[in-house]
Amino acid sequence: MGQASISSVVPLSSLILSRTLSSSKNRLSFLRFNLRFRSYDWDGIASVLLLYLGMDGVLLIYLLGSGKEIVSNGISHCGLSSYGTKRELKFALESFWDGKSSAGDLQKVATELRASIWKQMADAGIKYIPSNTFSYYDQVLDTTAMLGAVPERYGWNGGEIGFDAYFSMARGNASVPAMEMTKWFDTNYHFIVPELGPNVKFSYASHKAVNEFKEAKSLGIETVPVIVGPVSYLLLSKPAKGVEKSFSLLSLIDKILPIYKEVVSELKEVGATWIQFDEPTLVLDLDSHHLQAFTHAYSELESTGVTGFGFDLVRGTKTLDLIHSGFPSGKQLFAGVVDGRNIWANDLAASLNTLKSLEDKVGKGNLVVSTSCSLLHTAVDLANETKLDKEIKSWLAFAAQKVHEVNALAKALSGQRDEAFFFSNAAAHSSRKFSPRVTNENVQKAAASLKGSDHRRATDVSARLDAQQKKLGLPVLPTTTIGSFPQTMDLRRVRREFKAKKISEDDYVKAIKEEINKVVVLQEELDIDVLVHGEPERNDMVEYFGEQLSGFASLSMGGSNLMGPVVSSHLSSMVINDQPRFETCYQIALAIKDEVEDLERAGITVIQIDEAALREGLPLRKSEQAFYLEWAVHSFRITNCSVQDTTQIHTHMCYSNFNDIIHSIIDMDADVITIENSRSDEKLLSVFREGVKYGAVLETNILWVNPDCGLKTRKYTEVKPALSNMVAAAKLLRTHLARAKGMGIEE
Repeated sequence: MGQASISSVVPLSSLILSRTLSSSKNRLSFLRFNLRFRSYDWDGIASVLLLYLGMDGVLLIYLLGSGKEIVSNGISHCGLSSYGTKRELKFALESFWDGKSSAGDLQKVATELRASIWKQMADAGIKYIPSNTFSYYDQVLDTTAMLGAVPERYGWNGGEIGFDAYFSMARGNASVPAMEMTKWFDTNYHFIVPELGPNVKFSYASHKAVNEFKEAKSLGIETVPVIVGPVSYLLLSKPAKGVEKSFSLLSLIDKILPIYKEVVSELKEVGATWIQFDEPTLVLDLDSHHLQAFTHAYSELESTGVTGFGFDLVRGTKTLDLIHSGFPSGKQLFAGVVDGRNIWANDLAASLNTLKSLEDKVGKGNLVVSTSCSLLHTAVDLANETKLDKEIKSWLAFAAQKVHEVNALAKALSGQRDEAFFFSNAAAHSSRKFSPRVTNENVQKAAASLKGSDHRRATDVSARLDAQQKKLGLPVLPTTTIGSFPQTMDLRRVRREFKAKKISEDDYVKAIKEEINKVVVLQEELDIDVLVHGEPERNDMVEYFGEQLSGFASLSMGGSNLMGPVVSSHLSSMVINDQPRFETCYQIALAIKDEVEDLERAGITVIQIDEAALREGLPLRKSEQAFYLEWAVHSFRITNCSVQDTTQIHTHMCYSNFNDIIHSIIDMDADVITIENSRSDEKLLSVFREGVKYGAVLETNILWVNPDCGLKTRKYTEVKPALSNMVAAAKLLRTHLARAKGMGIEE
């Protein structure tokens, strides 16, 4: 029988920075390489650019071709979301995975989506339209398929990789588990981590890049095939099981380059005039060994080198200075001035001034206007938001609108400025700046008052755990779940009917209470120790919390999005860009603190405050990480600093690399920390084995047993046996521990 109930709230999650790959595009007469970088304050990659410029005598990548086909103020674009305006791909995938539709049905939806995306960009006047950016799962997994790097356990015997092997790697199957999944850089997007070793037999096993290029060409659309670059692919991989952890993944570069060459050759044969290689790891702190790998790889791939560079000019705050200090003569610059990582309208006047200064530097005809990164990070089309307030709507630009912003800037740069569009844009920015929606004096004062305290709870964690155990009376290895239970078709139907006003609020509340009761009864039957209510009232978790706070606007297809000084800093939100993120975090923390205090007054003894994206907010440059961790951890402590010792605070985070920030996680001072370990190859356990302790980490009296994440997207046919096994395993361990204790054996 469950002995306590847990209430969960989701706070800041430390303002995750949406996934992006910045651009760098390279031009030649017969084949054009686009080497794209993810830019984050370019001082960290300045040494790499110096290599490009040959300023220290070494060229990282050589010039491609001698002929130049200059385009005056060209327009580039880094891609749109694969999922579709109405999440068509999501539903098609779920139907296929459930066995309700065929592979052909899934492929038909995908083909239609790709055609729609390409046509949308072509109609908007985009010249450099990307292909091979569509993915059924993620681009790194697509590259694993291209290279035939399928682990042996999946039983793939060669040939073109199909859905069976592809989705088995991503999701596992009845016989073998999935590959590790982790977060993509400083985002909440995931990718499947390649498993490599010295004995992997690489082969050209997926012709997706070529097939999609031909597919677009058959529609009369010339595209730029986009491929994850060879060096980043290896650096994003891990040694497979049984391979020494010290194995150099870059030692495999000469084994995969022949396959990349095959892809390049095929793309040339079918008429490709550009190829874009994404090398996002160039933004990291790289040593000379890594840089030499880039030098080697691209000299092997195309000996004639690179003729253009593209930069994220939104997040790369020092990039402009770098360009002005020495951009190579005669090269093309792809200027990423339209933010691909947020939903706010571009300041067209400011961007145009930036572009003009760049044009003076690189010369007319050498400048191409671009987004800062792929637009898959934004909502799809603002036109779908028919219920959004008119003023708020004027402040926003989703992917479709950002395409038009790029086009408008390119035209203005060439002397064809759309005065009405620019005037409307300026008016919207003025409206947002002075609107009372974005200014709350009470919130600002409360946040300012936080200075001078570290907001730690008065008692240390060991004493708190003792007090909590006396009140809760939990067994050794207590069991619980993360919070959510499956959202059934009936539950989703009830929510749709309530939103459509087909049922009354009373009927809706009654249905939700019935679902909560069902979930509680199930947990009691399973003999779970700490119960949750299952979160049936929550549609999208981020949207639900946003709806409870002022300073948010809810979008029909885009989750929760802030509109004022208080913003959602959780997974899907688009954070305001007119104040420092730590200030936004502190404001949200204060709102959550009020809720935590209300829950405690209502008699709740276990409260979970999720920080699922703490790791994703960590800056990529090591020099900036300490400041981030200081304010992110402080924000969490603010949320629960006033609760009693007997109130147990849980936090949860999942699917990321936590080993390097474990001390900061401990400094959050939560009573119970849940960190996903099931799909991370148990890497986190190595931290504990090496002696980093939270209280007394390996003592059984503070270990918990629970799932890796919420159960919302699972089915009850999966959840019931999994939870039953989890409880049985915990009970079995308790028996063994009790027997060992009785025999005088240390735990």
